[in-house]
Amino acid sequence: MRRLLAILLPALLLITACGGSTPAAEPTSQSAGDTTKLDSVKVTDNGDKAPGVEFAKPLTVAEPTIKMVVEGDGERVKAGQTAELMYVAVDGNDGKTVEDAYANGPQPIELTDELKSGNEQIYNAIVGAKVGSQIAFAAPGNATASAPASTQLVVFKLVSAKDPAPVMEKPEGETVTPPAGLPTVKEDDKGIPQISVEGVAAPKELIAQDLIKGTGAAVKATDTLTVNYVGVNLVGGTKFDSSYDRGKPTSFPLTGVIKGWTQGLEGKTVGSRVLLVIPQDLAYGEAGQGEAKGDLVFVVDILGVK
Repeated sequence: MRRLLAILLPALLLITACGGSTPAAEPTSQSAGDTTKLDSVKVTDNGDKAPGVEFAKPLTVAEPTIKMVVEGDGERVKAGQTAELMYVAVDGNDGKTVEDAYANGPQPIELTDELKSGNEQIYNAIVGAKVGSQIAFAAPGNATASAPASTQLVVFKLVSAKDPAPVMEKPEGETVTPPAGLPTVKEDDKGIPQISVEGVAAPKELIAQDLIKGTGAAVKATDTLTVNYVGVNLVGGTKFDSSYDRGKPTSFPLTGVIKGWTQGLEGKTVGSRVLLVIPQDLAYGEAGQGEAKGDLVFVVDILGVK
């Protein structure tokens, strides 16, 4: 979805300030901009391959414009769901393909309040649309010294819409007895894991040990995780971070954290409690970060993925 958003979002930022009508209780897909500019757009569906896209050339728009050009026959997409899209981008002057993302398969976009507040028009175009719909988005191009402005036309197809997976309240699964020599973990009377590092040697490599083996989906490197966790320094056992102290789980993309988390949690399952013993080169290096210094130890409860 990143490549699609790289095309859409800069232009959408221009129209989010323009406001829009308030969605009804049963919302339907909403257009934005001078939609008459897209009246000539015709889309021929080719299944899993890029559709045929025809329009009167050259296509020019003065503002970002979005309109449903083919209504699907599936269920209506709801707020809060994750929609899956496939898209093709073409040049508005000559119709030549700029990018064909169909070869990459469906890409997800989460229909959250964050998307709505940042990009209301794209949110409103998708929420209320039916699965199978083809939506056209045109953005004015930027002229350069050597070339005139060229409108870019993106046609995206709504392939599916799914409700978000439920987030667990706590880890659930089979209790696993870890080998000797690792930090020990016990829960206090509030159910918060307490980590003891007494007598534990510095790790020679990353250790990712299940303490509870969950039965949910396996974590993929591209997933966004919802977790509870506690982190301590291996030397001295000082706690430097805990989602429990903030009173709620936290969510993050697995690609956006330290390498020890990315490598240690990939392949683990939802519902698991995982003990991570992370060498400093897979954490924050010699310099550390704040109170997190050297080799680190985490207990991570994987409560959900998306």
